[in-house]
Amino acid sequence: MPDMTMPAGLLQHAGGEDYAVTELPELNKDEIARYSRHLIMPEVGMDGQRKLKAAGILLIGTGGLGSPLGLYLAAAGVGHLGLVDFDVVDESNLQRQIVHGTKDVGRPKIESAKDRLSDINPHIQIDTYETALRADNALDILKDYDIIIDGTDNFQTRYLVNDASVLLGKPNVYGSIFRFDGQASVFYPKAGGPCYRCLYPEPPPPGMVPSCAEGGVLGILPGIIGVIQATEAIKLIIGQGDPLIGRLLLFDALKMKFRELKLRKNPECPLCGENPTLNELIDYDLFCGITPPAEVTEQTSDWELTPAQLFSEINNGRQITIIDVREIHEWQICNLESYGSTLIPLGQFPSRIGELNPDEEIVLQCKMGGRSAKAYDMLKQAGFKNIRNLKGGILAWADQVDPSMPKY
Repeated sequence: MPDMTMPAGLLQHAGGEDYAVTELPELNKDEIARYSRHLIMPEVGMDGQRKLKAAGILLIGTGGLGSPLGLYLAAAGVGHLGLVDFDVVDESNLQRQIVHGTKDVGRPKIESAKDRLSDINPHIQIDTYETALRADNALDILKDYDIIIDGTDNFQTRYLVNDASVLLGKPNVYGSIFRFDGQASVFYPKAGGPCYRCLYPEPPPPGMVPSCAEGGVLGILPGIIGVIQATEAIKLIIGQGDPLIGRLLLFDALKMKFRELKLRKNPECPLCGENPTLNELIDYDLFCGITPPAEVTEQTSDWELTPAQLFSEINNGRQITIIDVREIHEWQICNLESYGSTLIPLGQFPSRIGELNPDEEIVLQCKMGGRSAKAYDMLKQAGFKNIRNLKGGILAWADQVDPSMPKY
């Protein structure tokens, strides 16, 4: 197995030459006072803090993971932070995305995050990229940074970040979270370790792995994993300790246990293997089987209807059986029980199809329309014909029909 000790000379000029200590920026009086608890640590000291000041780190995402990452890297004195995000702050973010506040709801996340990080440390440079990271812009955005940190929540961007980092020879500090579980690693083939493709050669089928929006996440969890990612980045910069290169750290918050898996570089990896065949960025939506979202319209196909259409049909006296395929804890937040909705969670659906009458007109509903579409396919295969799917799910119902309904 390759040596996974701390790589020397991580910090480099854009041209690739290693920095010499004499080329590192000096600390002024205010910075020395600010970082004094670092400076008295022999593992950091003056040279380590100067390395931090010279370093550039790009954060992909300013959400759950990006929040603690940005806060602690800014406070630690990383001299150049780049932030990539194109989302806006939503009230549902505030349970975990601690870089944003209630006053920021509706603001671009990148503006909110920059304001907060600048307040934490006015001595650092913060550059923002209010755009989705894509194959046609990733290399240009990543190239001027020493370390890339992946704080994303979808597979297509994770593969994109991985591939761009490997092609540029940069370490990719990875983290992911779901419900009570998190994981972290450092993908850095240049230092002898594997890349993300070595761990996950193929993405899961679309819809197989629920997103945090569908499955939820403990608000504290991204703080734990994000701080681990920040720790790894600082270790890489100052050249101390054992990085998570070749190791996958798994965290179970319910059991409060960490465990570790050894990762090996795949010699047949198309990106970092012995005979790489992937030499440029690709279409990651296509690779992950993701169909780009169509322009939002009120048009529907013959197998679906909008909440406004369903509401109108019910008010006109049409007899419709509404089946909600969410989980019981989602039903307790909001539901259409007053319209006769019945709860049959998707996991129970195959064994409970017999409870449904194929002669009735059935409308299937979930949170956003994805799970109910799966239930629609099941009923189609079972011979049901008079069925439709509620477009946009109960969240669209709250938007179009009942603004007083809680959203989650």
